[in-house]
Amino acid sequence: MQDILINWSPQETRVAIIENGAVQELHLERTLERGLVGNIYAGRVVRVLPGMQSAFIDIGLERAAFLHVADLHREDAPGRDNPPPAPIERQVFEGQALLVQVIKDSIGTKGARLSTQISIAGRLLVFLPQDDRIGISQKIGSHELREQLRTRMQALVAPPNGGSSSGGFILRTNAEEATDAELAEDIAYLRKTWTAIRERAFKAPSGTLLHLDLNLMQRVLRDLTHDQTHAVRIDSRMQYEALKEFGEQYMPSSVAKLEHYHGERPIFDLFGIDQEIERALARRVDLKSGGYLIIDQTEALTTIDVNTGGYVGARNFDETIFKTNLEAALAIARQLRLRNLGGIIIIDFIDMAREEHQNAVLAELRKQLARDRTKTTVSGFTQLGLVEMTRKRTRESLAHLLCEPCPTCQGKGQVKTPRSVCYDILREILREARQFNPKEFRVVASAAVVEMLLDEESQHLAGLSDFIGKPVSLQTEPGLSPEAYDIVLL
Repeated sequence: MQDILINWSPQETRVAIIENGAVQELHLERTLERGLVGNIYAGRVVRVLPGMQSAFIDIGLERAAFLHVADLHREDAPGRDNPPPAPIERQVFEGQALLVQVIKDSIGTKGARLSTQISIAGRLLVFLPQDDRIGISQKIGSHELREQLRTRMQALVAPPNGGSSSGGFILRTNAEEATDAELAEDIAYLRKTWTAIRERAFKAPSGTLLHLDLNLMQRVLRDLTHDQTHAVRIDSRMQYEALKEFGEQYMPSSVAKLEHYHGERPIFDLFGIDQEIERALARRVDLKSGGYLIIDQTEALTTIDVNTGGYVGARNFDETIFKTNLEAALAIARQLRLRNLGGIIIIDFIDMAREEHQNAVLAELRKQLARDRTKTTVSGFTQLGLVEMTRKRTRESLAHLLCEPCPTCQGKGQVKTPRSVCYDILREILREARQFNPKEFRVVASAAVVEMLLDEESQHLAGLSDFIGKPVSLQTEPGLSPEAYDIVLL
């Protein structure tokens, strides 16, 4: 069973998904930093890059967005028998106006990724205004049921009097048991939305937002609420009423699960969510058995190292390693969802001598990842004993949303020792003395560096002063980082 907790404030909305009493996912939306995925813009091509088969598009943001040739709409669906797409320089040109949709938020230094293949999500369906096909969610099981749904949809979307098609649709998982009336209502809503977008597009200048995707609370009701959801609790009466009104119009089956939480304790205190957030930002994750994970996130990939720690509970060493790796597999799947880690992920399980143990750990990892709504791909063990996997990345990780690089170490995780900084200063003074002829050199540095120059390195400083024939004075600057210093010529 699943519980969803929503903590709302004017500046921020936070959502926690609880499964079996444990936090599995955290979602965050800030009023001033709202994500762009799903938004539709009137764009303008500012630069075409044939070497990268991509183009930069101005959609009115601070940084130009990115459009790859693979994300350009094609009349023929890409497939084995169809030719590859034409080069991007033959499809778009600088200054061209394009209707584009954001499919991935900007991450780090990369701009948002765009597509000209427009899709608009509804409660039961996804509308594809440029296509005429009927697709079915792969999570809808039997072939027979899929064909029945396809036949029903074809009848519902067929234009009257044999006219031309007016868009295609993909049935979402929650459309499996929908009635024809519910499907027809969603079709009408999506077509009306698309008509309004097109009308605005004809008049709007480039960089105009034409369609704003649903906010986080509305997406929770549309995408995250299902049959296994016990309740959706929200701590704001005003937002509860607004979400209830939205649900009654578009998702009536989910409205009964909505609850207004009015307890004295903050809603996130019920399940210790704030403590979970702090733990999700830590590098080390302790396992119940005494083992632990070390998670390091870099720009290119994420590494996860499994350690036995103080676990000695099994009968022999092989069993200890196996039990720790099994527990780690469950914890890793949860941490990927909780931290929203994406891209390439390398897992260094503790080396296992027996192949059946390796297979069991891989099976457990895949089993736990099957509960993840985000697409994951897991490879087997490499020759070095590592597990390689990928998890689709569509938005920033929790750490990137909540944190920024340390201003002292600039994200390196370490700084030079005071002695190293002292020697940098001595070399810099010698370099400056060869180029300039001041009356005095003044060193401005942190307290630890100045203290070392006055104590342990005082002999070297005095020797340098004699060598260059100039006095060297010292000044402490409390605000300077341990590595920073300045040499003033007086």
